[in-house]
Amino acid sequence: MAKGFFTDTTVCIGCKACEVACKQWNQLPDDGFAFTGMSYDNTVALGASTWRHVAFIERRVPLGGQTAGDFSWLMMSDVCKHCRSAACLEVCPTGAIVRTEFDSVYVQPDVCNGCGYCVVACPFGVIDRREDDGRAWKCTLCYDRLRDGLEPACAKACPTDSIMFGDVDELRAIAAARVRTLHDRGTTEAYLYGVDQPGTDGLNAFFLLVDEPEVYNLPPDPVTPTKKAPEAWRNVAIAAAAMVVGAVASVLAGR
Repeated sequence: MAKGFFTDTTVCIGCKACEVACKQWNQLPDDGFAFTGMSYDNTVALGASTWRHVAFIERRVPLGGQTAGDFSWLMMSDVCKHCRSAACLEVCPTGAIVRTEFDSVYVQPDVCNGCGYCVVACPFGVIDRREDDGRAWKCTLCYDRLRDGLEPACAKACPTDSIMFGDVDELRAIAAARVRTLHDRGTTEAYLYGVDQPGTDGLNAFFLLVDEPEVYNLPPDPVTPTKKAPEAWRNVAIAAAAMVVGAVASVLAGR
């Protein structure tokens, strides 16, 4: 049974309890204590040492009939999507990245050679290499906790249930019901991101959003490299045919 996350951004309060719990459980190094200029968003982005990242998004929108220029905050706890068609897994040359019995995508650090192919392949910019050893790291869905029947540390620590963990099919039903509830309450812009994502065959970690994906720094149409392979080969064939035609035409013209 596939396990995953449903993250409801409308109830995220930006407390960063998920970030702290993730770092504590997985013994991740700090991200440095330099001034980032990013307000409350001190961790800035997902990376090799930040497997959960709470984004604070300030957006200018008209509110309550007032003039444009008012602003509101959006908050979202981002994480690896554990794609059903995972680009990182597909391009890994050593077999370091595998799919577990929970349908999560896991990087085996003792097999990773630090080539970085997975880093450039991920359409979400999730996976990253650590500077000290060059190996790739990302969310494991707390694989060690799952094997002991425990939920991931981030979901366990979330005080508002913004992060929900469980069977993906059950989470999808819960998420769909939540969207209907929000629509009934007048939040008609609410929708689910990642439930039916053709370019990745769906995400095991999906989100309820109230604005365009780009506002949350998410790609609107993520695609794994293998999905583009048929089109790439067609382009190669067309280019080769054009070269042959050009060569024949050149020969005929020289006669």
